[in-house]
Amino acid sequence: MMTLRQFSLKPAAIPVATSWYLADLGEARGRQELFTKQSPQKLKVLREHALTESAVSSNRIEGVMIDQARVATVVLGKAVLRDRDEEEVRGYRDALKLIHERGAKLSISEATILDLHRLTRGDIWDAGKYKEKEGDIIEKFPDGRERLRFRTVRAADAPRFVRELAEMWDHCLVERWVHPLIAMAAFNLDFLCIHPFRDGNGRVSRLLLLLQCYHLGLEVGRYISLERLIEENRERYYETLEQSSHGWHEGKHDPWPYVNYLLFILKSAYKEFEERVGRVKSPRGAKTELIVTAIDRFSGEFTLADIERACPGVSRDMVRRVLRDLQRSRKVECLGRGPGAAWRKKGNTLKKG
Repeated sequence: MMTLRQFSLKPAAIPVATSWYLADLGEARGRQELFTKQSPQKLKVLREHALTESAVSSNRIEGVMIDQARVATVVLGKAVLRDRDEEEVRGYRDALKLIHERGAKLSISEATILDLHRLTRGDIWDAGKYKEKEGDIIEKFPDGRERLRFRTVRAADAPRFVRELAEMWDHCLVERWVHPLIAMAAFNLDFLCIHPFRDGNGRVSRLLLLLQCYHLGLEVGRYISLERLIEENRERYYETLEQSSHGWHEGKHDPWPYVNYLLFILKSAYKEFEERVGRVKSPRGAKTELIVTAIDRFSGEFTLADIERACPGVSRDMVRRVLRDLQRSRKVECLGRGPGAAWRKKGNTLKKG
């Protein structure tokens, strides 16, 4: 809670870049209702796709991965799960559904935080429980070297810090120490620095981000996966988190790199949402549009597997069909043979055709 405390003690000098993000997000929120009333079928597909992407991406950031062919079954189905990783992905799905369905009634409280952690950790012994031992953030290199990135809050102090963080969030919204979106990013930074659980802190932080977005009237996370955007910008995520956590324990840290990072993620989500929903007259089906959008984001060569990872829950047959259509219209070309063959776009974009 050192960031929120910092904002409570003195008025924040908001950087120019942050001010621009706030202005852009204010405009996007103003247009939100217009876009959410369009094309119900496309919105339904976007909701399902965002749910799937979020469950897969948030876990994949933490090294938890499942068989691509099982994604739709694990996230959207009710089949028996095969292993621990599938439990965690479905648990994250359950937490997302809770937020999507009951977000307005879920307070930002210690009880909510523990419940979200319990859901995401499946049947593991410490699900929904604070860490019992110290757990500093260590960076491990391929050659075996290790580096201390951040010393987290002591295990004995974690419950008190979480309770104080939740209380300060409520006070900040009432007393308006700073813009609510800045406060939201500050809360996220503080939570990650407290690091109250043995494992699963990153996943809970992303669920809290989504929940707080709903409380502040930002609905974009219902249709565009914030977790997938964070995964796509993972290097910047870790870089800004390290920059902003330096000096956190003493309250002498610079929160703005991480604040701006999260505002950038939200702005990117709204931009993608408006692009997808705005093409209402497109003759393509909604799932085809998802595949085309994924291909459009590739800057170089890509494979069938790359598209599947970018479009979890979309069948391989569907991906192949779209690739064949794009190949016939000379918008992409195949550079080899077999399922592992590389593909590339012919031209800079597919969306104009």
